[in-house]
Amino acid sequence: MEGEKRKRVLVVGGSGYLGQHLLAALASSAGGGEVDVAFTHHREAAPRQLLDALPGVRAFRADLRSGDGLEAVSASFGQPHVIVNCAAISVPRACETDPAAAMATNVPSSLVNWSLSFGNDKSLLIHLSTDQVYEGLKSFYKEEDETLPVNMYGNSKVAAEKFITEKCSNYAILRSSIIYGPQTISPVEKSLPIQWMDSVLSKGQQVGFFNDEYRCPVYVKDMVDVILSFTNSWLSDGKRIQVLLNVGGPDRVSRLQMAESVADVRGYSHSIIKSVPASSVNRGVASPSDISMDITKLTQMLGIQPITFEDGVRATLDAEAST
Repeated sequence: MEGEKRKRVLVVGGSGYLGQHLLAALASSAGGGEVDVAFTHHREAAPRQLLDALPGVRAFRADLRSGDGLEAVSASFGQPHVIVNCAAISVPRACETDPAAAMATNVPSSLVNWSLSFGNDKSLLIHLSTDQVYEGLKSFYKEEDETLPVNMYGNSKVAAEKFITEKCSNYAILRSSIIYGPQTISPVEKSLPIQWMDSVLSKGQQVGFFNDEYRCPVYVKDMVDVILSFTNSWLSDGKRIQVLLNVGGPDRVSRLQMAESVADVRGYSHSIIKSVPASSVNRGVASPSDISMDITKLTQMLGIQPITFEDGVRATLDAEAST
């Protein structure tokens, strides 16, 4: 049957930062016409610019907390072969002020239950988790290290991982660091780290950056490649996938070092970059100090070598200059 040949990929939270970059990549890689792509969004309407730029991609409104809207996806689009969950309340402070909302949104129980309702093992769930599941007391955490989050955001993400590993027969949980890169087709409202640093440094006034919190920021296109790698292998052979993976860049950097990289690429003076401890600012939420990640498993399993932070900064700023 012709209909059975076509594969379906659903991106949940497709109008967000990673979601839009992923949809653009899926739309171009699905050029052979073998893959149908759809996404869900939470707002009244999907971003017009996104729909115009990706005419073959279908949009559905859905509420992850209640599951409202998911039945319409299966009725009209069909059972997805791959579901990529990019939706979350990812601002730690927002999670701290409303823990119930954080748990309801970040633990995708309605999404998982919907995928189980098809009664078969034909769906792979690719779920975005975070480096904030780690306590942050050492460098280069491995996947098997204990998860001891210091804030509600991390707690909600640990709960999500537990829920998925217990319920789903096929999943890839990706513990992502800070994702950075060029702006999206339909610009997102949240401030993007490299662009924000560039804009404050370009004013030539001294700005403070934390010198004692470390992450392994990952370039958005590398993150997309990791998702596409799992998607393509599932669509081609459907072999069981149960994976938990750190996804970061190769460099362990502080905010201070991130700002210095932006200054180096742009030619700004380092004298305007002030080194300050994280304790100098009250963010209203506890923050882990070193959640850098070991990405050996990623490079060995998928053969993907994420680009260095400096190269990613250069690529990001080059892309901004050309738009």
